[in-house]
Order: sequence, then C-alpha cells, then structure tokens
Amino acid sequence: MNGVLNETTNKIHKHESGQSDFQTACGATAHIAHEHLRVVPVEQAVSDGEANRCGRCFTDGGGY
Repeated sequence: MNGVLNETTNKIHKHESGQSDFQTACGATAHIAHEHLRVVPVEQAVSDGEANRCGRCFTDGGGY
C-alpha cells in the first residue's frame, strides 16, 4: 500500500484510494505544499525508520 509522506514532519499518511495527487484519508496534508510530500510504500518508509504512521490514518500510529 502506498502512503503520502510529509517530509517536513516525517509522518506517513494513508493515500486516499481512488484520489489523485497527495490526498490522504485524514486530510492532514491538504494545506501542505506538494514539494514537501511524496508517495511512497508505507511499509518501506516505516521499516527504514524514515517515518512514523499518522494516528488518524493508522490504528497503530501516533499523533497526526
């Protein structure tokens, strides 16, 4: 599953299925410039220690 990584906060969000660009399930990235976001595989970002999961998008995440 792909997610949207906020490179400023190192928080990974669930990509809103069927939506374009960087829309997320929680909507937290709606106001962030696209230059600070990228689409990446969720498990890769988390396992690399690069990111934490969003608490609104993932039950095992923290914060948003």
